[in-house]
Amino acid sequence: MKRLFASLALSLAVGMPAVAVELGDDGLHKPDWLRNTFKDLSEDLAEANAEGKRLMIIVEQRGCLYCTRMHEEIFPAPEIDALIRENYFVVQMNLFGDVEVTDFDGESLPEKDMAVKWGVVFTPTMIFLPEDVPEGKTAAEAAVVMMPGAFEKGTTAALFTWVKDHGYESGEHFQKYVADRVNQKSSN
Repeated sequence: MKRLFASLALSLAVGMPAVAVELGDDGLHKPDWLRNTFKDLSEDLAEANAEGKRLMIIVEQRGCLYCTRMHEEIFPAPEIDALIRENYFVVQMNLFGDVEVTDFDGESLPEKDMAVKWGVVFTPTMIFLPEDVPEGKTAAEAAVVMMPGAFEKGTTAALFTWVKDHGYESGEHFQKYVADRVNQKSSN
């Protein structure tokens, strides 16, 4: 009987998401830290800068299991949630969407065509922008990092911290930064 209850409890725990995140009409997760903008990236960057935050674009798609995992298990983790809310201005794009996006170079395309232009082939993909984008550059060309995929909490927190702290400017490779963080935690 004890094993039956233990198995039932485990089944319920595994089957339930950590946090339920609202889905929009487009089938994408809509956490309250997402910004609803006109998707004019120059305007979004100016607004992010005015708030003292970094612009991040997250490209997702309906039914993406990795996106769901990030929104239900990774992004809600207290450290990551705080990093996002305090430091990032996040704009969501739909990999197969039709909403018009205006890139930094002035070109306007539907989300699905902009994703192709930027070389996004996997969801989720997080695109982190610098505070200043040189004239004529696209978001992909200007990005300090484009990170495709879903990662564990430690790697995700490290990514948000590395970008926030401008780790890329020192020439430190992100993988080395992550390894150093792991080593610091294991020695404490």
